[in-house]
Amino acid sequence: MAASNGTLPRTSAALREEIERTRADLATSVSALREEVAVATDWRQWVRRHPYACVGTAFLVGYVVGSRR
Repeated sequence: MAASNGTLPRTSAALREEIERTRADLATSVSALREEVAVATDWRQWVRRHPYACVGTAFLVGYVVGSRR
């Protein structure tokens, strides 16, 4: 019996295998995303990569906060 899209219906074992593969791919993707977010939000990395911009930003924020009297 053919499915409506012209392909043969998949067995339950094939579907389970595909679900497990998808779960594994998803777990890998989530782990990679967590690592990227951790690196992107680590302020130490920002200071190491852009020291002058960070010092300039700190100076500017300090000036703005200090001048609000």
